[in-house]
Amino acid sequence: MDTLSEANGTFALNLLRKLGDDRSKNVFFSPMSISSALAMVFMGAKGNTAAQMVQALFLSKSGGGGEHVHQGFQLLLAEVNKTGTQYLLRTANRLFGEKSYDFNSSFKDSCRKFYEAEMEELDFFKAAEEARKHINTWVANKTEGKITELLSPNSVNQSTPLVLVNAIMMFRCARITPRFCADHPFLFFIQHSKTNSILFCGRYSSP
Repeated sequence: MDTLSEANGTFALNLLRKLGDDRSKNVFFSPMSISSALAMVFMGAKGNTAAQMVQALFLSKSGGGGEHVHQGFQLLLAEVNKTGTQYLLRTANRLFGEKSYDFNSSFKDSCRKFYEAEMEELDFFKAAEEARKHINTWVANKTEGKITELLSPNSVNQSTPLVLVNAIMMFRCARITPRFCADHPFLFFIQHSKTNSILFCGRYSSP
């Protein structure tokens, strides 16, 4: 598990570097969620694709692949999602596959075994075609006048209005909390101490 945690940490830093090209924007993501999802894809990859995924996920130190990598993810996710802790964290995994494609049953069984991920079969081709037809029909039926009317602030009856909801947390007792003033850019990492795995990371650049 140590080598896998190290690989995930390297992946997290590399992805943070890629996502942070625009230094004026804030970045926040969960490298563990992304790496575990890609690991499931890697389980069904072969040849050059598998080799590139080993490189992208920095799995060479973990043996470059194989069942032990997925066993490592299984143990890691089980430890992170462990009950009886002072936090509540649940990873939700699901695969979506084209229904006309015959997925190998062993692949689906392994995804279920190591990642607790079920396969949901969808008709992507039909969905894409229906969306394309709907968009083309909508555009064809809208004149310039109708577009202006649609985008008008008074067109609430024609389109769904934007609603802003404020969430307020109420505490049962008064509690003094330390003041955190974010007045300059910084990097941050949320780490699972027992496994040394980075769960979340990001960069604060602007309010």
